[in-house]
Formats: sequence, structure tokens, C-alpha cells
Amino acid sequence: MDGRNVWKLVGLAGVVGVAATGALAARAERKRRAYTPDEVRSQLHARFAQATAAADLPRVDLIEVKPTLRERLSGLFRRVPRPGGK
Repeated sequence: MDGRNVWKLVGLAGVVGVAATGALAARAERKRRAYTPDEVRSQLHARFAQATAAADLPRVDLIEVKPTLRERLSGLFRRVPRPGGK
């Protein structure tokens, strides 16, 4: 094998590595997006409760944060069907 073929193989291995990394990132993203916001919130609350119990810190009560006006309006407009289509 001459020098050019070695560099071609190194380049091909780099391309394969980038593709594999992209596939893993997309897979992780799909897995992350599969959770509903309520599931994520409940998991975070459970982790917080575990962390405070393990650290013997005083318990902090979590309050519900109401959505802002902008979030409510954007949710409203997302539900309105568009004319002539989906």
C-alpha cells in the first residue's frame, strides 16, 4: 500500500466516524423528545427529591410556574387550522 491509499483510508474512516456520531446524536435526540413535558417535569422533581434526601438539605417546596402570555398565545395559534391545508 502506498502513501496515498493510506490517507484515503484515514479519510474514509473519518467520514464513517462522523456519520456514526451523527446517527447516535439523532438517536439520542429522538429518545429525548419522546418524553412529554409532564414526564420530564416529574422526572426532574424525583431527581431533586433524591438529591435533597441524599444531601440532608432542607426541603424546598416546588411551585407550579404558570405559562407566560406569549406561551399561551403561541399555543393558541398552533391549534388554529390554516386555511386550505393541514
